[in-house]
Amino acid sequence: MKKLIVLAAIAAVSFTSVHAQEVRFGIKGGVNFASLNGDDADDLDGKTSIHLGGVVNIPISELFAVQPEVIYSRQGFENSEPELFDVTVYLDYLNIPIMADFTVAEGLSLQGGPQVGININSISKDNNTDNETDIDDVETLDLGVGIGGQYKLPMGLFFQARYVIGLSDVFPDANAKNSVVSVSVGWFFN
Repeated sequence: MKKLIVLAAIAAVSFTSVHAQEVRFGIKGGVNFASLNGDDADDLDGKTSIHLGGVVNIPISELFAVQPEVIYSRQGFENSEPELFDVTVYLDYLNIPIMADFTVAEGLSLQGGPQVGININSISKDNNTDNETDIDDVETLDLGVGIGGQYKLPMGLFFQARYVIGLSDVFPDANAKNSVVSVSVGWFFN
């Protein structure tokens, strides 16, 4: 019985300390510098595009938080040999990163963690004719790992820089993984 009371007390103190610190909800958007890496992606150029989504910062302690996000992200690549085949490929994902957020100085934190991406649209655009074609053989699930940093101002404005390297191939029969550098600006509402 004493063990149960001690465990309940520890849980109550933990719950209180998490809720004593403010869970913050926010939005963010920014620019992606995306490409593919791998043996079958050597002749591809990067694609600059956008991302937009929601963020939740959940404090666990004074120096550590968990930050899940749900982000629409346009990624892709361009062919670097336009004399052969001049195309731009757009890969649209719903990305769900779950970042561990370690505070290293007032307002500044380092982040890292896994990301799951779900491909929601894939289009190949012929740059000579502007004709677009759906791509059917893109893998639905994209697993990756992200690292980066975040700077939060007291008023709620925040800035992020992150690199996500893909762990899974984008196409079934090709060694080509997503590689995305993103720069974001956002706002925590509370």
